[in-house]
Amino acid sequence: MSRRLWALFSCLFFVAAFILLGAWRAEQPMHLRAQIVSGRVVPNAPILVVLYAGDRYLAASLEAIRLSSTGINYSGVDADYLIRSQRVVAELNSCHEDNYYLANGLLTWGGAVQEGNHVLKAAMACRFWDYVPAFFYGVNLAFFQRQYSDASAVMVLAAERSQENSATLRRLAISLRAEGFADEALALSYLTQQRDSTKEPSLREMLDKRVVRLQGLIDLRAAQRRYESINGPLSDLQQLVFSGLLAELPQDPLNLGYELRDGLVEMKKLKIAGMENQP
Repeated sequence: MSRRLWALFSCLFFVAAFILLGAWRAEQPMHLRAQIVSGRVVPNAPILVVLYAGDRYLAASLEAIRLSSTGINYSGVDADYLIRSQRVVAELNSCHEDNYYLANGLLTWGGAVQEGNHVLKAAMACRFWDYVPAFFYGVNLAFFQRQYSDASAVMVLAAERSQENSATLRRLAISLRAEGFADEALALSYLTQQRDSTKEPSLREMLDKRVVRLQGLIDLRAAQRRYESINGPLSDLQQLVFSGLLAELPQDPLNLGYELRDGLVEMKKLKIAGMENQP
């Protein structure tokens, strides 16, 4: 009986406190400030932990499901939303497998290289048993950032975590160290494998666009080598068309395009305001 009375008095106390607090707040002056909010709302990690009753793993899983189902549609990828959401999921649970797969396929290979690699690095540190994040990150370091020494070290780590693919990954690490890495061919093979292994139609479609984009880069670089062997350094991509080496410049399905950067044809990167200088 005493326990029931104690529970009743506790409930009445909290209800009364809530009513009094609401009445007091209603009497306080309100200072409103106009604020422009652009883009979709992404709650930060501490708020999500509270909303999911302190379970950050549950919060990470449900947020990953939400971003994978709402960040991709037939009109394209909401890159800004995905970047912010996937950083939050990585903060909640950097081991989350779906999150790093999506970040690599849709962000890194969609032009947001630094942001996608941020999620991969977190997954690589957390998933100490899994070689795949290290392999993805190593390929990205070599292909996008030309950091062959760092990529080689990451591949060695991937080899240590994989029994079936250890020998192949170690050979790849040696090739990277020697800078004899045919990066375009490997990158195309690896990205094609990612596309063919997924069962999600919308994700498969997006990855297919990245395969087409990479194939366009390979074609441009091959034409650049032929052009420069005859005419000297290439200064404008249109020279490949004017010289007859290409009928037209490859169309980038992501509408970012290609550019000459430091004398080499590169894929243009996606620029998200405020995100370029993120660590």
